[in-house]
Amino acid sequence: MNERELVERIQLLEFHQKLLLKLINNPKLEFSKLIIEKGISEQEVQSFFKLCEEMCNKMAKQKAEGFVYFYPLFDEFSTSMPLTLQTEEVIVACLRQNLFESLMLEFKKYL
Repeated sequence: MNERELVERIQLLEFHQKLLLKLINNPKLEFSKLIIEKGISEQEVQSFFKLCEEMCNKMAKQKAEGFVYFYPLFDEFSTSMPLTLQTEEVIVACLRQNLFESLMLEFKKYL
């Protein structure tokens, strides 16, 4: 293991440690648990949140245009997530943690 890999692993452990401290106070943070279980990095989580914000904006725009069918958006969401995460488990965890509720409720219809 080289120095760069070691630094990355330490950063991942520090990020997961922060999440664990939050979990102590609130064990119902299902998405945070999922991040730790799947070994997701802070950068991947930030990318995921950015993706969700983009999806929320797209969905709002589509709703304003009269769309009622959002499967293409769901499909884009599913293919854009880190490979270590499964769409269903992410949606369920986000709903339990009240993250991106309207988006996740819409996506839950397509599971």
